[in-house]
Amino acid sequence: MRPSSERVRVRRLSKRGHYDRATIDAILDEGLVCHVGFVHAGAPVVIPTLFWREGDWLYLHGSVASRMLDEARKKIVCVTVTHVDGFVLTRSAFHHSVNYRSVVVLGRPKEVTDAAERAERMRVFMEGLFPGRWDTLRPVKPKEIKATRLLRLAIDEASAKIRSGPPADDAADFAWPAWGGIIPLAMHAGIPQPDEHVQTSGERAPEPAKFRART
Repeated sequence: MRPSSERVRVRRLSKRGHYDRATIDAILDEGLVCHVGFVHAGAPVVIPTLFWREGDWLYLHGSVASRMLDEARKKIVCVTVTHVDGFVLTRSAFHHSVNYRSVVVLGRPKEVTDAAERAERMRVFMEGLFPGRWDTLRPVKPKEIKATRLLRLAIDEASAKIRSGPPADDAADFAWPAWGGIIPLAMHAGIPQPDEHVQTSGERAPEPAKFRART
């Protein structure tokens, strides 16, 4: 499959490039944090932030005072998401690597200005992390929605890059007496730690949806 534009074509190790939406969406959906790159006052800036995907849109949210969100609604940004799946150890320092999955999305986000839609999108975000939690919470106040800026970025110009599999030692190095292989890495949720205001056993901590398969 061809990239949607030359700007997102994978050039270095191009065989690792993927341009189909199924691959791109799967990497995005497993992610929690993205990095948003933009230019501010003539200098490049990259800010990490939480995000989520709904259909063909990638959503970013935060305070209306956020410099990143203010700049992002005015110009093209670069959003990246990366999962590091393992260290790849070889018998030479030069060939060490990591197994990873990454996505780059380029575009100019659009601001969601309708208050009701902003509230609904935030509900979807919360439910995606902690299913069933939204309805147990104190209702959102209008001033809280007003203080929140929400942007959505079309996933039109995007590419994925993936490295997986075993080490790639030079054949001449196989006999060298050093360990080679993969050290897997995975993010997981720890044991919930209640704060001092949890008063009853019925106030159970939610199970994070995104880590369910890895806990």
